[in-house]
Amino acid sequence: MELSIIFKTLGDDIRIRILGLLLERELCVCDIESILKISQANVSRHLAKMKIAGILSSRKNAQWVYYSISKKFIELHPEIITALEAEVKKLKNYKSDIKAMAALNKKKTGDGC
Repeated sequence: MELSIIFKTLGDDIRIRILGLLLERELCVCDIESILKISQANVSRHLAKMKIAGILSSRKNAQWVYYSISKKFIELHPEIITALEAEVKKLKNYKSDIKAMAALNKKKTGDGC
């Protein structure tokens, strides 16, 4: 994982917001779409770039794909994760994104979207 690729990938507001959510917990594409109010195609495109850069990992459960921060990324770059955890919380959208995620969690029943 080249640092230049990691930082280029993180140089996007939507990807930073997605990362902020994923620092809290694993999410599927439709969860992120609902929380950030952006299209599924847009979410998938951002997630793919982050996965290619080695920042995210995914797992499939039935027809849903769940994303989380890659364990390997956390192991190789703990300082980046620590800095991101602190800085993401300072973003203007962070609190509203976390509130939207909490509201979504209350509405969801069962596993999947």
